[in-house]
Amino acid sequence: MNYEFCDVIHIEGLKVFAHHGVFREEKEAGQDFYVNADLYTDLREAGLTDDLTKSTHYGEVSLLIGRCLTEQTYDLIETAAERTAEEILRQFPRVRAVTLELHKPHAPIPMEFSTVCVRIHRGWHRAYVALGSNMGDSRAYIEEALRAFSTDPRIRVEKVSSLIVTKPYGGVEQDDFLNGVVLLDTLYSPAELLCKLHEIEAAAHRERTLRWGPRTLDLDILFYDKLIYEDDNLIVPHVDLHNRDFVLKPMAEIAPRFRHPILQKTMQQLWEELQAREENGGRTGEEGKRER
Repeated sequence: MNYEFCDVIHIEGLKVFAHHGVFREEKEAGQDFYVNADLYTDLREAGLTDDLTKSTHYGEVSLLIGRCLTEQTYDLIETAAERTAEEILRQFPRVRAVTLELHKPHAPIPMEFSTVCVRIHRGWHRAYVALGSNMGDSRAYIEEALRAFSTDPRIRVEKVSSLIVTKPYGGVEQDDFLNGVVLLDTLYSPAELLCKLHEIEAAAHRERTLRWGPRTLDLDILFYDKLIYEDDNLIVPHVDLHNRDFVLKPMAEIAPRFRHPILQKTMQQLWEELQAREENGGRTGEEGKRER
């Protein structure tokens, strides 16, 4: 992740006696584990004010690491590291990302070695998600989706746009839509976030029977950080968002200066360009001028 003013608090060689391992004797006897952690944050304000509340208390982080490694037992140090990194990110809001190493120097390896460790990097990502509905109580469906986001420990709801009524897109005759956009901070990967959106849609009885057809709830990933990504199930940024007023208008409301990573234009610019095209009957600005 690329965060401006991203400083680091480094913890090295934190010793924790715990009971992780595949073999029964490892869980029964326990052993020493050692943790190194890099906490990515912004230390500027703390450095200028000498105020601990403007920083992250590394003593409290160390105690949390100890609790994470001793309150539960795991077969894999991969799992222990994953759970520990996630708890750091959830409990300390100033930490945007963490690199965590979990060393197991007494691993059951029948050879001479120094240590075995896993190293993972985890962090918060910013995702813009489109909200839409045109069946049943549309506002209730969207509000329920927002509640599902706000109760998920891997998601923080940062901003929600106004909800607007828009005409259907794609040529299918149907009722008007209620649309908006939500900005999320999330620990999910793009694929994991897509699965989460599908779960929320399924809870709203979403049926995928007709492309661009009516739906109780439609949730689409518009942007994920500045990522440019494509697989069989997901394209980021959303491939057609620059042509959709029901996306650009709420995006321009909550993130007018956010720049499309491919088109290199802000949401405000894209929204204004789309309005100009619609005023010219769908033609580009220059075409419209020539025909006037």
